[in-house]
Amino acid sequence: MLAGQHHIRLSGVTEAGATLKGTIRPMTRFAGVRSIAQGFTQGIARGLVVPLLLAGAAAPAPALAQSADLVLCDRIAADPADPDKPSGVRGVADIAPADIETAIRYCRTAAGSSRRALYALGRAYAANGQSADAIAAFRKAADKGSSSAMVELGVAYATGAGVAKDDGRARQLFERAADAGNPRGVSNLAALGGGTTSDPGKTRALLAKGAETNAEAQYQLGMMLAEGVGGPKDDVAARTLFEKASAQGHAGALERMGAFAQAGRGGPQDTAAAKGFYEKAAALGNSDAAAALKRADCPFVIKDKQGKLVSNLCF
Repeated sequence: MLAGQHHIRLSGVTEAGATLKGTIRPMTRFAGVRSIAQGFTQGIARGLVVPLLLAGAAAPAPALAQSADLVLCDRIAADPADPDKPSGVRGVADIAPADIETAIRYCRTAAGSSRRALYALGRAYAANGQSADAIAAFRKAADKGSSSAMVELGVAYATGAGVAKDDGRARQLFERAADAGNPRGVSNLAALGGGTTSDPGKTRALLAKGAETNAEAQYQLGMMLAEGVGGPKDDVAARTLFEKASAQGHAGALERMGAFAQAGRGGPQDTAAAKGFYEKAAALGNSDAAAALKRADCPFVIKDKQGKLVSNLCF
C-alpha cells in the first residue's frame, strides 16, 4: 500500500506470487496537504529513515565550517530523517509557517553548494504550496545523489502527483534510494508492486536494513517472512516484526497482529488481544480489521443460492 490520505493504498505481487501491502511514504509536506504525494493527493504518510550516510558520500563537515546560509537552512528546514543531515542538526518534521519564506531564502542560497540544502529547498517550496518548484528542486537534489529527494520524486511519479504517472520511473528512483541505504526507498519499492521482483531475496535483505526502526520496512519484511517470499517462512519472526510496527501505529501491522493472535500463529493464541489489535487498526481506517471485527461479532453468514454473502447474523 502506498501510504496516504493519510494513505494511497496499493497491492503488489512479488515474483513468487505473494501479495504485499504497503505504504509509499514521502517525508515532505505541501502547504495544507501532506507532501509531494502527501501534498498533491492528500495522501502519502510520513515514514522514518535510518540515518545512514549515502555510500561514497563524504562525512558532513562541522557546522562551523559551513556557510551561514546552510546553517540557517539546516536549523529551520532540515528533514530529521535525511541521511545527508549531520548528526548535530536536529531537523524539523514540518517547516513552521512563519519560517517558510526565510527557509526558501537561505536554502536557495546554500543549494548551490549543498545537495541537502537543495532537498530542504524542495521541502520549503512544498510547504509554501509551490508544487512545481518543489518537484524541480527534488529532481535536482536527486540528480546530485540525495536519496530523500529520490523518494519524494518517486512518490510523485507513483501517484501522478504533479507529473505524469510513471510506475517505471518511480521504481527506478526507489531502487536508487534503496541501494543508497534509504529504508523508505526499500519499503516504497515493495509497496509499489513487487519491489525488486527479479530478486525477492534482495528485497528481503534491503528491508532487513530498514527494519531496525522503520515501521513500514518492518511490516513489509514481516509480510515476506509470513509468506516465505525471498527466503524461508518464519511466522515467529514475522509476528515480532508486526509487533514492532504496531507499536509505532502501523495500521497494516496492527491488523496482522490481530490475525496472528487470533490464529495463534507465530505465538500464543489470544482472542482478546486479537480484538484489541483489530480495533486499533480499524480506528486507523484499516478495512480488513473492520471486517474481522464484524466477523467476530457476527460469526454466522447468510448466503444466496449462488453462495454469495447476503448478510451476517449477529447475536
